[in-house]
Amino acid sequence: MEGGSAAPEELPEIITNKDEMRKWSRAMRCRGKTIALVPTMGYLHQGHLSLVEKAQSLADVVVVSIYVNPGQFSPSEDLSTYPSDFHGDILKLGSVSGCRRVDAVFHPHNLYDYGNIGRKGERDIVEELSEEREKGPPASGVSSCVEEMGAGHETWVKVERLERGLCGKSRPVFFRGVATVVTKLFNIVDPDMAVFGKKDYQQWRVIQRMVRDLDFGIRIVGSDITREQDGLAMSSRNVRLSPGDRGKALSISRSLFQAKSLVERGQTTNCSDLRGTLVQAISGAGGKIDYVEIVDQESLETLGEVDRPVVICIAAWFGNVRLIDNIEISG
Repeated sequence: MEGGSAAPEELPEIITNKDEMRKWSRAMRCRGKTIALVPTMGYLHQGHLSLVEKAQSLADVVVVSIYVNPGQFSPSEDLSTYPSDFHGDILKLGSVSGCRRVDAVFHPHNLYDYGNIGRKGERDIVEELSEEREKGPPASGVSSCVEEMGAGHETWVKVERLERGLCGKSRPVFFRGVATVVTKLFNIVDPDMAVFGKKDYQQWRVIQRMVRDLDFGIRIVGSDITREQDGLAMSSRNVRLSPGDRGKALSISRSLFQAKSLVERGQTTNCSDLRGTLVQAISGAGGKIDYVEIVDQESLETLGEVDRPVVICIAAWFGNVRLIDNIEISG
């Protein structure tokens, strides 16, 4: 179909029920098919589609989950305003860069138990709670949107050490929420492998460690960062950048590539010097630094020298948008 949307027969099967998703996966296994899962929160861009293409190269069938996970947001974060375009997402997944369509989309109503309010949609609950929050602060001890919504869910998965640093410092409930919802998705979809983007480097490593420690029989694949033509790492949050802030945000990727070049040319291996150069470049462009860290690629421990494979990880605010990016250096 030239110049138009994907034809209906090209669209993936949409599954919203957990039991139906399990039945679908079991049926695929009975046919001898291998299954790859690509977990997303929707509002798909080319970075997500590159993960799908990677999954298609590794497995017989591909499931993309679209679910904005409230367990990884604190009550003060942007769950209720997270961008969404489910219809557009489905059209994109109907034809991935000319490859075969995605086989199934798992789009659950919710994945948590909220007790007596569990029949409402999660976004509806969030909107109601936002109104309640204006009347006064939430109850003490609330640490995520799930816990603020209701008392039904109380089981969490934590990867104790890997989640402490980097994004875990400023977002203390984030990785607990990610590990928990990914565990749920693995239990429901039962994939042979799952593909995660390396832009969320700490998330990828946390999931790898969780799978190892809990003996999931699932291969975790990391896919390289997809960038815009000007170098900005693709993100669903990029649409919220003003034109001016978007231009300034290029200081993140440019400084990362510069730092990698300095190391590879042998000009410096001192992490303190590299960090200073990165901070100066991003702050000078108007960014507010959350963190700039040079860490071991597997342990994520902060280093003093680039004497092994490292990853430089950055999180910075431009306007009201928090961006993350990273670059691996072989050492």
